[in-house]
Amino acid sequence: MMDLDRVDSYMARVEESETKTFQPVGDKLKVGVDLGTAYIVLVVLDEENNPVACEKKAARVLRDGVVVDYLGAQRIVKELKAKLEERLGRELAHCAIAMPAGTQSSTKTHVYVAEGAGLEVVNVLDEPTAANSVFQISDGVVVDIGGGTTGLAIFKDGKVAEIEDEPTGGTHLTLVLAGNMHISFEEAEQIKLDYARHREIFPVIKAVLEKMAAIVNKYIQKDDTQAIYLCGGTCCMTDIEKVFEKETGIQTIKPHYPFLITPAGIAMNCESR
Repeated sequence: MMDLDRVDSYMARVEESETKTFQPVGDKLKVGVDLGTAYIVLVVLDEENNPVACEKKAARVLRDGVVVDYLGAQRIVKELKAKLEERLGRELAHCAIAMPAGTQSSTKTHVYVAEGAGLEVVNVLDEPTAANSVFQISDGVVVDIGGGTTGLAIFKDGKVAEIEDEPTGGTHLTLVLAGNMHISFEEAEQIKLDYARHREIFPVIKAVLEKMAAIVNKYIQKDDTQAIYLCGGTCCMTDIEKVFEKETGIQTIKPHYPFLITPAGIAMNCESR
């Protein structure tokens, strides 16, 4: 079982690194580049995986994990890299990246985005596996729900037994909100991000959350699954873990800071040089 206190404490530090730059241990830095449907995030760790700095920016340059605006994605990664380098007072040269399961055919494009921003890609992995670098579970299911997709990795004895991904994510929640409230996508997105309004909008988006849980339900063996571990920006929705628990009948665990877990896990897998 995952040590939730450890994960929450670590992720609180990652979250803090958005506004505070921490002194790294050693000379080598690890960089994780997370190209998401809703956000692009860069996380920097030191050689002992301590958080050092983080930058993120809202972006709509990907769709369902696939880059649809190459120049826009490259521009944002370059911009975030420059901000981090200014904060750190040194150049960032290497990074790791991760892909939603089932989008491996787009890996080259993701690599080109990072390389075009001046970073050499030294490792490519799938998003749920990256997240498990933070969770460190041996058995269970890691579910990463971003803006475009619901991805999951089933772990047995510390190894990935199965990886699946389907196109339902936070963008779908926003579209449902916009249609129901007769407002623009941008307005609906702001309402979705407002924790104070989560109780209000929950009945509207509940069916989409249930669909995400149904995706996971389709691939897991209930008698063989100890727990479900949630991460990704969409998992910031209040009570999403309760929906999953009700739909799957399996204990579902959500850390306090699910949004940055995958980017931090990606950075952990950057071979420091």
